[in-house]
Amino acid sequence: MRIGIVNDLAGIAALLQRVVSLDPANHVVWVALNGAEAVELCAKETPDLILMDMLMPAMDGVETTRRIMATTPCAILIVSGSMRMNANRIFEAMGHGALDAVETPLFDCGTIEEGSAPLLAKIATISRLIGDKRGRRHAAEPGDRGARARRHDRLIAIGASAGGPAVLAMLLRDLPKDFPAAIVIVQHVDQKFASGMATWLNQSTALPVRVAAEGDRPTVGEVLLAATGDHLLLKTADQVGYTPDPIDYVYRPSVDVFFHSACRMWRGDVVGVLLTGMGRDGALGLKALRDRGHHTIAQDEATSAVYGMPKAAATIKAAIEILPAGSIASRLMDVLTVKA
Repeated sequence: MRIGIVNDLAGIAALLQRVVSLDPANHVVWVALNGAEAVELCAKETPDLILMDMLMPAMDGVETTRRIMATTPCAILIVSGSMRMNANRIFEAMGHGALDAVETPLFDCGTIEEGSAPLLAKIATISRLIGDKRGRRHAAEPGDRGARARRHDRLIAIGASAGGPAVLAMLLRDLPKDFPAAIVIVQHVDQKFASGMATWLNQSTALPVRVAAEGDRPTVGEVLLAATGDHLLLKTADQVGYTPDPIDYVYRPSVDVFFHSACRMWRGDVVGVLLTGMGRDGALGLKALRDRGHHTIAQDEATSAVYGMPKAAATIKAAIEILPAGSIASRLMDVLTVKA
């Protein structure tokens, strides 16, 4: 991986260089000590991945991420000294296209290899994601949806990755408090952020948002958010849970896994929505939903921070409709009205 480092503290920048060099597959191509310098260096030599600091003078990590993704887009991993204190900024940066976040390595206990492990694991995952051209196939298992349940047994299944938090906040903001369906969201995000993201999304919507726990039931007018590094899925017709399988799947939690489970298990109507994100996750699951007669929507290129996942869905004709982010909420209301 060709890696750029952005951090206004020279000591931390040097530390990150040392950590990155522990894996011979990685190579630091430049180091920027402020956001403006990062934008300039990225324009001259766009790396495969940028390790982005959040708190910097003049131009913080949010604005730096926004400018880079608008001009010379590449994978961005936020590296923060305090993920909890910077949670709102991190979600904003993810809204502009940052892929994930990890805490700055600490070496007060253990070896440098132990302290570096979380960051190196994130870098390795992103490397696989960037190199994943084929995606993984999760065949929809045969299943009997049985007779269609009552009209109010409806589920909105939403998948998102890079750029997702901002779109999710906008989408949920535009839904009424008496929204007549259950909503389950699978957003690619570190499990340390799931609870904070639910709190952050709650500020944008009249609908209650909470992280999904084992055995929870999707409920009309409530939003469940995938909360761990394992995959969220419907384990029964009306209960969600988590599974580590497929263990080697690069996307965690996986949108495809949830979409396929909804296709197998949910006994009412499903509307599948695939939003902005890098890679292919969700495309095959969305296609499975469409093939079962469910309505499917993908975000359009113009409003996607990263047009990877919805593009993959469009390519295989998984989406019945391709819509700008700002139109999805009203379209959901229209679809549910027709199906009432």
